[in-house]
Amino acid sequence: MSLVFTKQADVWLGRITVGVILLAILGLAGLYYYGPPEYTRVGYRPVQPVAFSHAQHVGQLGMSCLFCHTNVEESPHANIPPTQTCINCHQHIKPDSPKLAVVQASWKSGNPISWVRVHKTPDFVYFNHAVHVRRGIGCESCHGKINEMPVVVHDQPLSMRWCLDCHRHPEDHLRPVQDATKMGWNPPEGRSQHGFGLYLKDVSKIRAPEQCGGCHR
Repeated sequence: MSLVFTKQADVWLGRITVGVILLAILGLAGLYYYGPPEYTRVGYRPVQPVAFSHAQHVGQLGMSCLFCHTNVEESPHANIPPTQTCINCHQHIKPDSPKLAVVQASWKSGNPISWVRVHKTPDFVYFNHAVHVRRGIGCESCHGKINEMPVVVHDQPLSMRWCLDCHRHPEDHLRPVQDATKMGWNPPEGRSQHGFGLYLKDVSKIRAPEQCGGCHR
């Protein structure tokens, strides 16, 4: 019986098979290493329709997070402020500034500003914003030093592993509830974040869920 493939073809077939397997392994390894949110989301800073600077409004002027994000203590979702909130100030402060042209147009037309969303959890994840704020998780823990950002940046990965690390050790992020929105908060003098966080965790009887049903409902 004559051979279907020559010996040389068999050699090349073996090499190609090994090469495909190695490429598949390298591809999966690369996806595993570079696919998580630490690489795909952290650092994301989209261009917004209005050049709103948190560094100026929060860092320099000292505006509270609650002035614009009014429902963070009651709502499962953190709201984006309506144009009315901007106009409350800017009808008196630099109302004719070219930087506010989009805001003025939105106010006159009644159409909302098309802000580009920066932070978003997957649709299969349940996250209640108010629950975390009312337990004393500071804005900085998830959003970073927002008071220093001219442009909002996706600061933390918000991945499953990242969230579980916090649920297992909430003491590393806890602060008094009234200071949840305070930028640059530090524990009382002589107390470490870990030690003071353990105290708050015990006083508030915080038992962050670690089972699947805590976030996937």
